[in-house]
Amino acid sequence: MTVTRPWGIYKVLDEATGFKVKRIEVSPGASLSLQLHHRRNEHWVVVRGTARVTSGDRVFDLRQGESTFIPVETKHRLENPTDEALVVVEVACGDYIEEDDIVRFHDRYGRQTADG
Repeated sequence: MTVTRPWGIYKVLDEATGFKVKRIEVSPGASLSLQLHHRRNEHWVVVRGTARVTSGDRVFDLRQGESTFIPVETKHRLENPTDEALVVVEVACGDYIEEDDIVRFHDRYGRQTADG
C-alpha cells in the first residue's frame, strides 16, 4: 500500500511485532515535520538523492549509501534540499510502531494530527 503525504509518498515494505520497514520518497524541496516518537526508534538509509537530517541539535546531510539512527524521544526531521527525488529506507523498531506515535513541533503543511 502506498500512502500519499504533502511531502511525498511512503510504502510499507514489511512489518511484524516490534518493527516496520518503509520506503519513503520525499519530493524535491519538501520536508517531513519536526517530530519525535515516544515508543520507537528509526534507522534511515539513503538509497537515492541527498537527505538533510535534523537529529536533536545536529543538522547534517546524508548521501546514497549513508545512514543515521534516530533514538526514541529525539526530535528529528527528514528534508530533501535538492531538485531530485530523495528515497530513504526506514526501519522503525519499538514496542509500538503505529503512525499515531508522533508529536509534531513544526509542520510546514499545517498538520497537527498523527499522520506522518
